[in-house]
Amino acid sequence: MSRTGVFIVLDGTEGCGKSTQARMLRDRLVAAGSNVLLVRDPGTTRIGEQIRSILLDPDHGEMSMRCEMLLYMAARAQMMAEVILRALEGGNIVLSDRFVSSTLAYQLGGEGLTAADIRSVADVAIRGHWPDLTVLLDMAAAESLARVKREKDRIEQRPIEYHEQVRKNYLAQAAADPARYQVVPADRDERAVHEDVWAAVSPLVARAFRP
Repeated sequence: MSRTGVFIVLDGTEGCGKSTQARMLRDRLVAAGSNVLLVRDPGTTRIGEQIRSILLDPDHGEMSMRCEMLLYMAARAQMMAEVILRALEGGNIVLSDRFVSSTLAYQLGGEGLTAADIRSVADVAIRGHWPDLTVLLDMAAAESLARVKREKDRIEQRPIEYHEQVRKNYLAQAAADPARYQVVPADRDERAVHEDVWAAVSPLVARAFRP
């Protein structure tokens, strides 16, 4: 089947506003007449949500980085098979709160994992359906972590130095592939951030659905 939809990811460090911005973008696209599927990664499917619980549970501190990476990919494989492919093939817009870009930021370098390792496994999991655009919501790691008011999950509990490296890994992805990434400063009012997200996304949507 040919792919006719548009696949957009919102990503970034903990507490940067991904979920809020994803909902705001979905609502604006729907108001403009688009058919939109909003998913969260990992999660969305029954199996994906169970994997999410395993990944984020602080009791699983013994989990190796390679196991962690593979579990994220397994959740994506199920989400791709169960919901994303169908939506894209139906000509819809898919918005994902995180995706492979997260693994290229959070698991890169762990136990020697390279970007090539991660991308090769991801290509199998997502069947080559890479996002058309990843909007990276960028802010300092200390500031973004300070926004997390609930009890921190297994990943959020890692040292600040880890999260600072995660931010660098995100920015390196964007610098290496500017055609598919847009960086939006996230340390501002959510409406201002949303307008910049909309400015990044709307030209792609307009081109994709031009009569």
